[in-house]
Amino acid sequence: MTQTVLLAEDDRAIRHALERALTLEGYQVTAVADGVEALAQAHRTQPDVLVLDVMMPGIDGLQVCRVLRAEGDRTPILMLTALVETADRIAGLDAGADDYVVKPFDVEEVFARLRALLRRTNGSSFEIPKEEEEKIPTGQVAVAGLRMDVQARRAWRGDRELELTRTEFDLLELLARNAGIVLDHATIYDRIWGYDFGPGSKNLAVYVGYLRRKLDEPGAPALIHTVRGVGYVLRED
Repeated sequence: MTQTVLLAEDDRAIRHALERALTLEGYQVTAVADGVEALAQAHRTQPDVLVLDVMMPGIDGLQVCRVLRAEGDRTPILMLTALVETADRIAGLDAGADDYVVKPFDVEEVFARLRALLRRTNGSSFEIPKEEEEKIPTGQVAVAGLRMDVQARRAWRGDRELELTRTEFDLLELLARNAGIVLDHATIYDRIWGYDFGPGSKNLAVYVGYLRRKLDEPGAPALIHTVRGVGYVLRED
């Protein structure tokens, strides 16, 4: 079945180029020029995924994202941003976006991120080895005071429920299922995004930092640890 993309980008050249590339890749694309049109189209037809430019006149991509999430719309959202500061990218995640691509971008990176979002929407983002799967109750992950209901896509630290985006949830699940094991950057990129964006990418560091902000509690031990030059591990020290 052809998957549908709602693309909102005010730059005509970028919009037309990306619409053509996505169409050639096999997607059914509806392209609009601003946030007002994006919201109207999202309400008329439920796309499989949204691609939103952050900086648009009138209603920008962040506002579109906030409105849809406030309405309970969980359609995966990929943000296009020319803003390179970490705080700016975090603003997109704060608004409820699932992932982002920084301009100028390689169209293959956009394809890879869309595939990852759609894969996680339609099923598990990664496979669990059979020997490990047998140790875990169906749909449940519990480690170091962290509890996850995979089927309901809900997570708690102690009694506090965590508000996680799709990508944050999948990253936390991967780390939790491999608690105590150091996962290198390449493995995490492959399991979560299906694509290694290279040593210069800050994508993983941004998500880990934001996940830590949601997990950490005053006086409680940190759960996600950086192993410099290697990757990350979830453990309670």
